[in-house]
Amino acid sequence: MDTKKLIDKAQRSGFYLWLLNQGLFKMIPFNKPHRFKVAEISDSQIKVNLPYRKSNFNHIKGIHACAMATVSEFATGFMLLSRLDPKAYRIIMKTLEMDYHYQGKMDAHAQFELSDDWLKTEVYEPLRQSDSIIIVCEVKIMDSEGNHLSTGRVHWQVKPWIKVKTKM
Repeated sequence: MDTKKLIDKAQRSGFYLWLLNQGLFKMIPFNKPHRFKVAEISDSQIKVNLPYRKSNFNHIKGIHACAMATVSEFATGFMLLSRLDPKAYRIIMKTLEMDYHYQGKMDAHAQFELSDDWLKTEVYEPLRQSDSIIIVCEVKIMDSEGNHLSTGRVHWQVKPWIKVKTKM
């Protein structure tokens, strides 16, 4: 099935959201032990659950910093891929910055938003002037009680495939 169509259906249907998550577990096996799940997705935002479970713990049974960093990368990257045509643009993570504010001791979620205007001013227009650009996507992770656990800034390089010099 076409990923874009699946994402469109997942916006309106619990079954298709479940199907999307099952596909993501298979497509990104590294994330499977974390059990990240897309809880909500629309054209402008994504919310990804980060469960409080042993595979995501640090040594003091809090949510591990690396689990928060990984879900930040996943949420921003997946949202960008859902909005930018993956056949037209290549995205590669360049830098990941994390600020940690509060120890996570319960389920949490990462939330990332972007708008059509943001895509126009931060991606499409700059790519008219340059072969590649770096965009910074800020994602917040909150626990189920609303505590702000971390803020991630994921720097993505966006480049049209026609400008990529490496062979695939």
